[in-house]
Formats: sequence, C-alpha cells, structure tokens
Amino acid sequence: MERTRPTPRPGWQALAEQVGFTWHHDSGKPYWDESVAYRFTLPEIEDGIEAPTAELHAMCLDLVAEAVESERLMTLLDIPEASRDYVADSWKRSDPSLYGRFDFAYDGQGPAKLYEYNADTPTSVYETAVFQWLWLEEQMSTGALPANADQFNSLHEKLVERFRTIFPNGGFVHFSSDADFVEDRQTVRFLEDLAKQAGLDPEFVPIDHIGLNADGRFVDQNNYLIQAMFKLYPWEQMLRDDYAEPLPRAEMTVLEPAWKAILSNKGILPLLWERHAGHPNLLEAYFESDPQHEKLGSSYVRKPLFSREGANVALVDKGRRAKVLEGGYGDQPHIRQALHAPPRFDGAYVIVGSWLVGDQPAGIGLREDRGRITRNTSRFVPHYIV
Repeated sequence: MERTRPTPRPGWQALAEQVGFTWHHDSGKPYWDESVAYRFTLPEIEDGIEAPTAELHAMCLDLVAEAVESERLMTLLDIPEASRDYVADSWKRSDPSLYGRFDFAYDGQGPAKLYEYNADTPTSVYETAVFQWLWLEEQMSTGALPANADQFNSLHEKLVERFRTIFPNGGFVHFSSDADFVEDRQTVRFLEDLAKQAGLDPEFVPIDHIGLNADGRFVDQNNYLIQAMFKLYPWEQMLRDDYAEPLPRAEMTVLEPAWKAILSNKGILPLLWERHAGHPNLLEAYFESDPQHEKLGSSYVRKPLFSREGANVALVDKGRRAKVLEGGYGDQPHIRQALHAPPRFDGAYVIVGSWLVGDQPAGIGLREDRGRITRNTSRFVPHYIV
C-alpha cells in the first residue's frame, strides 16, 4: 500500500458536474481529490481487506441473531422498547439488506482494524462505485496508470444485481431522503438509476412528505401506497419518530431493514469484542457502563452509540482529551474503544471504507484527513491495484 501523487485530469470538475457528482467541493474546499491515489497489491486487497470484510460481516449477522432474542442486548444497544419486536421480526422474516460499509484502519502491513460498521445509511456510494472507476479508466487510457491496473470495485454491478434479487418481479419502489440535502439527494438519485437498470420503477418521495392513510398505511405526497421503500434516513431516528408506532402494521418492505438498527450502532463493537476477544481485526472495546472499560487505561476513544461523521467522538490520549466536534449526540450512552490511530501517509491519515452488497464484499473507498477523525469534510481519494 503506497500513497502516490498522480496528475489530476484536466477538466475533471466539468465531468463530475456532467455525471451528477455535484458535491465534489464543500464550501470551496475539495471533497474529491485526485492529486492523491493509493496503490495496492492484489494480496493486500484480497487478504487484508476483502477476507476480513466477509468474516466480520458473518460475525455481525451471528450477533444480530443473538440480539433479537435478548432483552439485555436490546437494552444495551438502546433499541426503543416499543420497537424491539418490530426489529426482531424483520430479522426473523429474513428482510433483505442492500448494502453496508465497514470503516477500517489499514496500512498494508498489519491486520485491518474495525472502527465501526455503517450498516444502515452509508454514504460515499456514488463516488466509490462510479467516479473513482471513471478516474481509473481515463488514467489507464492516457497511460498515466499501467494498462493492467485494476480497482477493488464491483459495487455498481453488484447493486444492480442485488436490486434484482430483492425484487425479482420488478415493480414500483419508493426512494426517500431529505430532498434539500444535496449529497443525500444525489446519492438516492444514483440508487434510483441502479433500480431502473434492474428493471424496477423508482419514485422519489421527500422523507417529510410521507404520511399515513385512513388504514394506517404509509403513502407518498400523491397519496400512493408505499409498499417498498429505500430510505436514506437512520433507523435510530425512525424508531423514535411519531410515525414509529404504525411501522409494524404498515406492510412495507424497507431498505435497509429494521434489523440494521442493531448493526448501525457502535454498541456492536464491545459486543463483538466480548464474543471474539483478541480477534486480529477487532479493537478492544467496552460499554462505558461496564467497569471493564478501565482496562483501556487513560488512552481510548469515546463514542456515542449513534453519531455521524465523527460528531461527539472524543480521542483521549494518556488522559489528554482532543477537541470534540459537537453534533448533538453527546447525551447518548457511550462506548470506549482502544485508541488506534489511522495509518499516516505523507502527513495525512487515511481510512478504508470496505463495502458489502448483500453478503458480498464489493469494493473500497478511501477518505483522508489531517486529523485522526474522519469528518464530512474529509477528502475522498481514489485507489488502484497493480
């Protein structure tokens, strides 16, 4: 694994706009950065990232099977009591999952270490699946990369096939997000396009335009019944919204399914450690309510069960607490995880996001930052394999 400095393509911003990647800059600062790329060998990808992704995913599914039968685990994970049967039933029905993303610390040498599992509303799917692949193809065509270069990236094809598997007879599927948040809306547009390629008929509904009809069924802004829906809206909020109570009777297929509320929860980190202590891809972790967290001493990472983009995550190094990005998650239960800095290349910390589609590893996307916590301003950089 090596950080390289390729020459950016002339006019890549115009191409990004043309293909719908409109959030390539944030407040004038680059989000997509192709002045940097990471080079991997095939064994680093297959053995260092792909294999652990599959193994950790299987461990997570085993944990879900245990959690849906355990009030203790549901309580530790802060699943609302009124929704626990709904979450458990979604697992017992085998409600299908579309995708998810593990975030790893990986340097190409030691084993990848799991930071967290973005199992419910992972973003950066478009830039991973499409724009970094376009970068690879163009760099190969101009000779900037070897003609035999490759990329760990079958995300696009696997997502299309997964839609076909989930909806084998095609049909009408709603897609929903905050209509005014550009990144989320464009991400959902991409997934709508994949659904079309899979033979489905997608229809967008803003998340705040969903309502209930007289029968207690969910409907869109045109009063059409919602029978299947992809939502870019986290379960920890959905299960606490006013509309949580009708969910069990709504007869609605939801992507991601409700059992993902268990996995999109940093409480799985101490639970995985409890069951697989010493596993090479796990970091030691405990609930803050568990006295065992003192084993971590004065150096650890303090994380709320639910947070996004590094908000309210505190790095404590030998008792010294780094500045925390306030995001409104601070009043939740917390876990403590062993302090393990991301690898640093040329002064930049890098995180590997490893994607799953269904149960299959499907590719990676890399984020860089000058700080040790990945935030919404952290740069996305492409990768290639030689």
